[in-house]
Amino acid sequence: MPYTQEQLTEAKRQIDSTLHKLREVVKTLEEKENPDRYKSQLTLARRRIDAFTLANELIQRELETMD
Repeated sequence: MPYTQEQLTEAKRQIDSTLHKLREVVKTLEEKENPDRYKSQLTLARRRIDAFTLANELIQRELETMD
């Protein structure tokens, strides 16, 4: 399904926002007194960061081909 440039741009903006929030979550959890206690949450957040980063790169490639 082809997406418009506006749809891709908005999706990228939303992903950027989510990435920022996830990075803040990781930072907060790592600074806790006992970060090992939050190991599963940290793993999940890091995996989500990786997935959203990949999605963002693919959206950026698509946007570049539209120009």
